[in-house]
Amino acid sequence: MRMRPTLSWTPDEDLSPGTTDPEPVADALSAGGVLVLSGAGISTESGIPDYRGEGGSLSRHTPMTYQDFTAGAKARRRYWARSHLGWRTFGRARPNAGHRAVAAFGRCGLLSGVITQNVDGLHQAAGSEGVVELHGGLDRVVCLSCGAFSPRRELARRLEEANAGFRPVAAAINPDGDADLTDEQVGDFRVVSCTVCDGILKPDVVFFGEAVPPRRVEFCRELVREASSLLVLGSSLTVMSGLRFVRQAAQAGKPVLIVNRDPTRGDRHAVTRIALPLGTALTTVTERLGIPVDAEAAGPA
Repeated sequence: MRMRPTLSWTPDEDLSPGTTDPEPVADALSAGGVLVLSGAGISTESGIPDYRGEGGSLSRHTPMTYQDFTAGAKARRRYWARSHLGWRTFGRARPNAGHRAVAAFGRCGLLSGVITQNVDGLHQAAGSEGVVELHGGLDRVVCLSCGAFSPRRELARRLEEANAGFRPVAAAINPDGDADLTDEQVGDFRVVSCTVCDGILKPDVVFFGEAVPPRRVEFCRELVREASSLLVLGSSLTVMSGLRFVRQAAQAGKPVLIVNRDPTRGDRHAVTRIALPLGTALTTVTERLGIPVDAEAAGPA
């Protein structure tokens, strides 16, 4: 029997309800050398839902796993139909106050780096540089046979041509860019193949059940080693891909600060958790530090 990836987490101990004072975050940033680790929660104010918060997509949607995607053409047809529709909305998302605040921290030299678990590209659209996309990015496509990369916009054009008139209405859009569609809505959606070798195309993202590339993990571990503190923004830390860096920082004696409205799997390792929406908390921090935020950095992902 194939094991399913961990999608949920239930606290096995009483966790602090958190504080609503973001002053510890301002103090850490003032000291510099802060490594940011962001999750889906930082993009909710851009209209992209998270996985596990209130109304999170996991309550109604099971993400496609790598094993299911590679197992059969039917699963890939369902994925690409839903993802193609989701991309139309996903690709128009704009950075919010949280993304712009992180970019402002970086411009002021307060950050040692940014690691994001998100695949939406909104940190980069807000002006952050050198962002490590832990789970890849939806703006790229890779062939599973020859390894060729291509822009998602080019695939979107090819799928539009192959599926003229495909205009179903999705019930919702999910954090991975997938749209909620019924099998009837998917219908006989046509999937296109690699233009180089006719192989299977996959978005350049790490699916549930797929491992983050080891070299990328090691690069992130090095960022943790070099950082003075770790600031987690909008992640429940349910999956090990992000939690491992929190554990690493805590074991090295580096302060871990978490901004997330709900308890997280990493709370036991943190010196504090600020239970506020990301936009509110980070805007307050920029004001306390007197940091200007570029309101014009609001282009699409």
